[in-house]
Amino acid sequence: MKVLKFGGSSVGKTDAILTTISIIRAAANDGKIAVVLSAMQGTTDALIDAGRRAERGDDGYIEVLEHIGERHLETIKELFTDGDGSDISEFVEVTIRELENLCEGVRLIRELSPKTLDRILSFGEIVSSKIVAAKLIADGVDAVWADSRSFIRTDSSHGSASVELQSTYSSLQSLIANESSQVTVFPGFIASDKDGSTTTLGRGGSDYTAALIAAAVDANVLEIWTDVSGMMTADPRFVRGVREIPNITYREAMELSHFGAKVIYPPTIQPVMSKGIPILIKNTFDAAAVGTLIESESTAASGMIRGITSIDNIAVLSLEGSGMVGIPGFSRRLFDALARAQINVILITQSSSEHSICVAVEDKFAESAKTAVDGEFEYEINIGRIEPLGVETGFAILALVGDNMKEHTGVSGRMFTTLGNNGVNIHAIAQGSSERNISAIISSRDVRKAVNTLHEEFFSDGSKQINLYIAGVGTVGKRLIDQLEKQHQHLLDELRLNVRVVGIANSKAALLADEGIDLMTYGDGLSSAETATIATFTDAIIERNLRNSIFVDVTASEMVVEQYGKLLSKSVSVIACNKIAASSEFQNYSTLKNTAREFAANFFFETNVGAGLPVINTLNDLLRSGDRVRRIEAVLSGTLNFVFNTYDGSRPFADVVRQAQDEGYTEPDPRLDLSGTDVARKILILARESGHRIEMSEIANEGFLPQSCLQGTVEDFYAEMLKHEAHFRKLLDDAIGDGKMLKYIASLTDGKASVGLQSISPNHNFANLSGKDNAVLFYTDRYPEQPLVVKGAGAGADVTAAGVFADIVRAAR
Repeated sequence: MKVLKFGGSSVGKTDAILTTISIIRAAANDGKIAVVLSAMQGTTDALIDAGRRAERGDDGYIEVLEHIGERHLETIKELFTDGDGSDISEFVEVTIRELENLCEGVRLIRELSPKTLDRILSFGEIVSSKIVAAKLIADGVDAVWADSRSFIRTDSSHGSASVELQSTYSSLQSLIANESSQVTVFPGFIASDKDGSTTTLGRGGSDYTAALIAAAVDANVLEIWTDVSGMMTADPRFVRGVREIPNITYREAMELSHFGAKVIYPPTIQPVMSKGIPILIKNTFDAAAVGTLIESESTAASGMIRGITSIDNIAVLSLEGSGMVGIPGFSRRLFDALARAQINVILITQSSSEHSICVAVEDKFAESAKTAVDGEFEYEINIGRIEPLGVETGFAILALVGDNMKEHTGVSGRMFTTLGNNGVNIHAIAQGSSERNISAIISSRDVRKAVNTLHEEFFSDGSKQINLYIAGVGTVGKRLIDQLEKQHQHLLDELRLNVRVVGIANSKAALLADEGIDLMTYGDGLSSAETATIATFTDAIIERNLRNSIFVDVTASEMVVEQYGKLLSKSVSVIACNKIAASSEFQNYSTLKNTAREFAANFFFETNVGAGLPVINTLNDLLRSGDRVRRIEAVLSGTLNFVFNTYDGSRPFADVVRQAQDEGYTEPDPRLDLSGTDVARKILILARESGHRIEMSEIANEGFLPQSCLQGTVEDFYAEMLKHEAHFRKLLDDAIGDGKMLKYIASLTDGKASVGLQSISPNHNFANLSGKDNAVLFYTDRYPEQPLVVKGAGAGADVTAAGVFADIVRAAR
């Protein structure tokens, strides 16, 4: 025999009821079945609302009950088009009048007792089950309606009554044995006490009704029909790529359900679990879907993790004090106090020092828990033996569940490392001796990110989603976005990285989209986006709290740099094309590096030196491998190398500089390049990355520009260079006269750095640098005479964007 239970969504509308009836008819073809029905979706909440309104003296309960009645009558009218529903319609009308009388009595005495509320709530399941039974009979199905209150006996704990199993099983067995009908329809959720008063079975009561019937008659299977296709590896509201769980054990199902999975309620499993009856979770609206089979041992199950689940709105209670150490009874008294206050403890953890006990409860019980516990320990608190109960709210419990975890080492390590890398702080940890569950208390605001992060770690096909925010859509920013768009599929196929740009900002506005921005049309979106500052853009990044977030700065703005610390402290990695941060005061540079380490974020700025060349990465690799840098010589300005390679006196020096700017080699203000400031920044960064504590002011900078060229606007700068053409021509002629050439060179020796224009001989290491090339020579313990050389194009939007791209990939991996 089968037992089928249908939830509220399965009887919520006429179409749903017709689908449910077709499922029942198909099941009845294979033998006798029992059917348990919940109230129509939303009815129970509406009935509670009516009762509470009446208790407050609000006659609005009448309108609520009228709406409930109209909804049911309309459904009956749609189901019974030939008029066969007159009896059930009359029953609904009579019952609604009875409810109105009950609520009027409540209104008069301004008291809604649990017993009266149970009577009010019973309407939902009774009427929905009668409607379905009547429709089955009208369609020619051999069906009968049975009142659960006549067979399921409970105590008188109204609202959440305890079932007297022996008498209940006996009554149900007798009913089924003597009932000849093919289909027996029961209302779920309701029962009665020894006096015949209506009781309810509490949360998940209809599932429990079905489980009791299945256990009583030793059913072959208990089918629970709902609006999802079984249990999922995570909450689909949080995770887009959830998977259905085809097979799971009772133990795993209870763990997942206890920690938030809503498909079943843990007590539901107990009656059938004790008899080894499998439970099949099915989708009413997708009957062909496999669903989830819950059984004693799941031979088909594989993988160490079965699911990830969470409970929000948690309060953490902490009882601590030196007077607890070595003294027995504190735990017992704590739990006794909570039990007397009827507060359920969801999670428990205790320090090995016995100095503190931490428990988690629903946050709505936090205040009553404090009152109960502080009252229990009033004497110990007064004499200072323990502290008053600490209460913290705003938490959630995150749980990793799987029977096979005990067979694998390192699961906890992977869980906490993954969370830590995404800035999810762990407030408390608990793991049962069965090793079936690892639970952690985290901030409620981190739940979505945490669940997504863990699901990606344990259930993905190896791909990793990266959420990218880009500040700056100038020349380099546009090239970067273009490269990201073109290489998206390559990154997914080859590196298993799903890189989504979820935020783009310029100096005036910000475009944000958690599901990803269309990189082909982002310009239109940005032009119509709301006005935003970089500070509000940063706040939005932090508020969204997406996993694997990376912030990319392709501006030259100091205001953007000011946001780095805030982002890093929230475990958002920062990729800086902007040189300001790494070349700012050493204390700021050091603080940013330390913040990145502290909060498991990446702070990369490879393109600060050499555009797309792997200069900083090579230096870091040398140092990480134990080498020591003795000296660095470098041509670090693609702009200056281009200028002095191109300037031959045939046209003014100013024209050559303007060409460099037009071709995208210079900074927005070319004076940063020609004054040596940009080169000084770069050697400063290399010096710091080499381990030297050095400031910008300590770098010797021998400028070649006349002082007047550094005054005024950029256009004034070009005008002044034209006036001083003779000066530039003399520099060139003097070098040629000595058989040499001009190169702007940076050097670092023994912690001392300098930059300046030099005349070098044709056999110098830098003599053959052409165009906008850069070159860096690393003289180290391992490369004392023949240096390690990094050489290539050191300027240009494409190569700079490619360097930023490489940093993004490195941070993502």
